[in-house]
Amino acid sequence: MTDEVSGRSGSGISGARVAGGRSARSVPSPDASRRRMLAVTAAAGLGVLTGCGGTPSGGGSAPEAAPPDGSRSSPSTGAGTSGSSPSAGSGAPAPSGSATAHPTRPHKRSRPELPRGGRELFPHYRMVGFCGLPGAAALGRLGTGTPAQRAAEVEKVAHRYAAGREPLPVLELLATVANASAGPDGTYRSRTPAATIRRFHDVARDRRAMLLLNIQPGRAPVLDEVKALREWLVHPDVGIALDPEWEMGRGQVPGDTYGRTSGQELTRVARYLSGLVEAHDLPQKPLVFHQVAPSVVQKQSALRPQPGVALIKSADGIGSPGLKRGTWQRLVRDLPQGLHTGFKLFYEEDAQGSRLMTPKEVLALRPQPEYVMYE
Repeated sequence: MTDEVSGRSGSGISGARVAGGRSARSVPSPDASRRRMLAVTAAAGLGVLTGCGGTPSGGGSAPEAAPPDGSRSSPSTGAGTSGSSPSAGSGAPAPSGSATAHPTRPHKRSRPELPRGGRELFPHYRMVGFCGLPGAAALGRLGTGTPAQRAAEVEKVAHRYAAGREPLPVLELLATVANASAGPDGTYRSRTPAATIRRFHDVARDRRAMLLLNIQPGRAPVLDEVKALREWLVHPDVGIALDPEWEMGRGQVPGDTYGRTSGQELTRVARYLSGLVEAHDLPQKPLVFHQVAPSVVQKQSALRPQPGVALIKSADGIGSPGLKRGTWQRLVRDLPQGLHTGFKLFYEEDAQGSRLMTPKEVLALRPQPEYVMYE
């Protein structure tokens, strides 16, 4: 039995149909060009990123880099929080000869907060973001212009989705990119250079936005890819987005078939993030997983929310407003308790032969999406 997917059928992908029941093999896919671009970009070792600083890491690990604040000693001191300082609350004694009659009392260290305050994402905030890879326009909105330009743009878009909540802009950067070729380590994935991640984190902090690091793992173990990003995840304004459509099993190649994850695997990732939250006293950390069809997440009932982690299921899929509503209804049916919802829109592909859904239409979905992402 095949899943009816709203337009998400890449070149050569089997076992899926475009909306309307037509075979993916006989109908040009609206996002086939994106998949080909992804394969070409990754196969080139993320060469398009060299203009963003750093040396492409290809299939290997991203080089070690200091956090954007230049400090490793206290990564949870409120990066991304307005008015925070790594030295605040150090409690250093007054210099010798000071006129102070008594020793300075240590200041109570403020707890790290989300970029715009507080420690809980929902229901106070609605996250609205752009995703992509710099220099690769076919892979999303972040592929055009500069990070600062896109951050300014997403700020404006986010306010259109407020609807009684405070908008929280998001930059969802592709940090691990599925690759059409195996690469030197056979993982079919490339990692974005640390210098590029740092550049986006700097912009996110400057704009008081959230940075999500998107993982398309290829054949690499998902948890390994998450752990490789630990130096960023110890910050209070950095979360994870998983793209299990690109998670391949043995013998599978990205672009040839849909990948999949499971409720158990998502729980393992959430448990790891929960451990970081506890160890560094971080605010709630988002864990998004994009889902294009029911088959992409196996045994969803095994998904277990973890303390300090906001699990967000984002409905993926290209198509007209009607087709996207249909995909939404299939994917949000029988949601596990504690799971939040997200919705994905495509500026170009959704508009091909139809039109892009308006914020009013997106907010009319039930349950109301708490994360809206544009590619």
